[in-house]
Amino acid sequence: MNPQPRPPKIPESVLVVIYSPELDVLLLERADRPGFWQSVTGSKDALDEPLSLVAQREVAEETGILIGSEAVPLSALANWHLTNVYEIYPVWRHRYASGVTHNTEHVFGLCVPRDVTISLAPREHLQYRWLPWLEAAEACFSPSNAEAVLQLPRFTRHS
Repeated sequence: MNPQPRPPKIPESVLVVIYSPELDVLLLERADRPGFWQSVTGSKDALDEPLSLVAQREVAEETGILIGSEAVPLSALANWHLTNVYEIYPVWRHRYASGVTHNTEHVFGLCVPRDVTISLAPREHLQYRWLPWLEAAEACFSPSNAEAVLQLPRFTRHS
């Protein structure tokens, strides 16, 4: 029995910069591209899926962090109202409908305790690490991810 073909990905996604109050950033190493470090990313499952729900779903799937739990309240998730439009790497274009070459990415931030439990999705990521925000920006393989991390101090309130 052949598995059902996957529907093409929707070229609209979220990027969630997960960070601690100390401004350490959580990065994940891609399973399909070892050495490529990134924040949580993921595409809409339906055209009308609200971006905040995409962010919550992807964070839960990729890290096991449940937004809206006692440890991580819903208020910890913030839409930074930054949008990136970028060309999809050719190696990943087969996931999209024929002719789709660009993706629109919406940036969110998520502040979590540094000791939050992380449970990676093994098919997606090999390992994780916490890095100070400037080091995290340098470690990101994606220029839009690096730029989002560099915006972190702008979107956080510290006294």
